[in-house]
Amino acid sequence: FNAIRSAHQPMSRAMLDACDRIGMLVMDEAFDSWTWAKSSYDYALHFPDWWRADLVSMVRKDRNHPSVVMYSIGNEIPDVGSPAGSIRAREMADVLRSKDPTRYVVNCTQPLLAIPKFAEMFRDMVTDRQEELEQEMLDSNVNDWITSLREMLDPILTSDHVGDVLEESLAVLDVAGYNYTELRYELDGEKYPNRVIVGSETSHDGTATNWATVERLPHLIGDFCWTGWDYLGESGVGRVQYATGDDDFGDPLGITGPYPWVLAHAGDIDITGHRRPASYFREIVFGLRSEPYIAVLRADKRDADIAYQGSWSFNDVLSSWHWPGFEGETVTVEVYSAADEVELLVNGESLGRQPCGWSNGYTATYDAEFSPGELVAIGYADGAEVARSALRSPTGDVHLRLCADRPTIRADDTDLAYVAIELVDGAGTVFTGADRQVSVSVEGPGTLQALGSADPTSIESFAADQRRTYDGRALAIIRPTGPGQIAVSAQADDCEDASATVEAVGSDG
Repeated sequence: FNAIRSAHQPMSRAMLDACDRIGMLVMDEAFDSWTWAKSSYDYALHFPDWWRADLVSMVRKDRNHPSVVMYSIGNEIPDVGSPAGSIRAREMADVLRSKDPTRYVVNCTQPLLAIPKFAEMFRDMVTDRQEELEQEMLDSNVNDWITSLREMLDPILTSDHVGDVLEESLAVLDVAGYNYTELRYELDGEKYPNRVIVGSETSHDGTATNWATVERLPHLIGDFCWTGWDYLGESGVGRVQYATGDDDFGDPLGITGPYPWVLAHAGDIDITGHRRPASYFREIVFGLRSEPYIAVLRADKRDADIAYQGSWSFNDVLSSWHWPGFEGETVTVEVYSAADEVELLVNGESLGRQPCGWSNGYTATYDAEFSPGELVAIGYADGAEVARSALRSPTGDVHLRLCADRPTIRADDTDLAYVAIELVDGAGTVFTGADRQVSVSVEGPGTLQALGSADPTSIESFAADQRRTYDGRALAIIRPTGPGQIAVSAQADDCEDASATVEAVGSDG
């Protein structure tokens, strides 16, 4: 990525400092609600009295950060389709420009939420088909059910009424943010030739087509996919759910998953900071990675029926060639590449070339017999090799490895150290299929603030000193209590203890 949209509140100073340092562009967002509440006790209770002061505070805090290029006045605000909402949008834009005329103003809109009439129409259509839809869910065809709901939405999102109702609110902006409204990109480019549009929120299933549209349409300046970093809440929105015969799909619209889903599981980066396969796929689509990327469908799920895989879900794959217990069995391997063709080699034996690149969704799929060793993917353009990558199995004993994100931190309770915990072999390759319980202890002027993993369905406490790894990884967060050396140790069955040190430094050095 080269840009981040904050969701859905102003960014912290620490985050903006990081974006300044590495050259990341920022859409700095102010509000998730105006006067119409989305949930009980949200900001709508305070908006009438505080919106102006809070906008001014955001600008004063952030205007000297070069990473900030846009201020967003809202996310999926229901008010924007009303006359009062149009007036309020203009007032907010005027306040922002009076305090900082150098940045652009954007509002991230979603017509279905912004126009109550359409929300009511949608609910009525769902109600009319409820019995049929419920039967489809019982038959484990929930993906068809969700698709049918999207098909209902298409004529609503492309109707003239959407353009008419939102026209005034969007006219006061420098950039119009469209959330899940890709169908209007070209339509509104013709109807409103002076409108600049950004895809302010889109989903995984549109990655390739959305970026091609960005490159094709000059008035469409970018695409923000939900979401960059995984998070707690909207549990299971990015899940792949398998049929069990007694399925609970959670939310009736398939948005959130049933217990024990905890994480959204929709991030390109998991909650511990590790890049997931979706991240590499997007990097290839953006033209920023020439090497192929290898991902393997979880071996134990290959023959399972998928009951749900939604717009925010990526394939249930892992970049790993470590599937103990599945030796000799067939597994599904996906190779992502922008090359015309790719070739997959399993322990030196070619499984042949397949077309890839844009015309094939940047993906080639192979059936391969699992045998520990090495996968090699080779990309070809005009018949000649252009790039290759490899995926190797871990070998030998399992070792615990701890690695702190930096050697020194501030010796006060406003700083944290993040210590990655991994199960690796002697060469540093992760044992993704050898998960075990890890215990963490801290000595010196620090305390274990939290311990977690990227497991989206774990109900283990983040406040405990033990955690089971997920795909071979976990993360410990350490908070300093004073100056000095902090020693972090980890123990796990059948592994030697491991440790890492962090120096907490006071203001006097």
